[in-house]
Amino acid sequence: MPTGAEWLVFLGSTAVFAMLPGPGILYVLARGLRGGRSEGFRSAVGTAMGAMVHVTAASFGLSAVLATSAQAFTVVKIIGGGYLVLLGLHSLFGRTKGETPMRSRSRRGPIVQGVLTEAFNPKTALFFLAFLPHFVNAGKGGGPLVFILLGLIVVAIALVVDLAVAASAGALGTKLAARPGWVKRQRTVSGLAMIGAGTVLLVADGD
Repeated sequence: MPTGAEWLVFLGSTAVFAMLPGPGILYVLARGLRGGRSEGFRSAVGTAMGAMVHVTAASFGLSAVLATSAQAFTVVKIIGGGYLVLLGLHSLFGRTKGETPMRSRSRRGPIVQGVLTEAFNPKTALFFLAFLPHFVNAGKGGGPLVFILLGLIVVAIALVVDLAVAASAGALGTKLAARPGWVKRQRTVSGLAMIGAGTVLLVADGD
């Protein structure tokens, strides 16, 4: 486990990581703008669950495949980036004229999509694989359980940031929805945010 000084470095670095804009946070932003605060919150929960997939995989060394195989990294990023681009295109073109802002037909929809968005983000896997081992001391009782515990802390901090983004985006989206002509603009902004997130992921490299 980290020492007192190491905890400060760990928590500070985690906070910076959580606030950096990436595919997950852009997905939450887009969902909040399009479907309101509740949908944004569910999306944030989904991305947190997706991040835990990476924590678990990295704790047992499975994520090392992405770090050592350019082909595996490319396949995962194409799946994740392509999925986000498709979601963005659906937001832009998937509704008929005159409809209200799109909300998920299923309450689980934003959660499932959030899980897939983050689970197929190879940069998240590489972050956990590169960052957490610095704070896990196998010689002093460290190992997979400590790795998972520290990963949970990272995910929790990221979730707090994502929930704040969802709350802000949801409040803005609700205000815009009440104005004539803004519904289409909401869909456009939401769709472009998801397409942008997917593009960021598609052009990412494994360094």
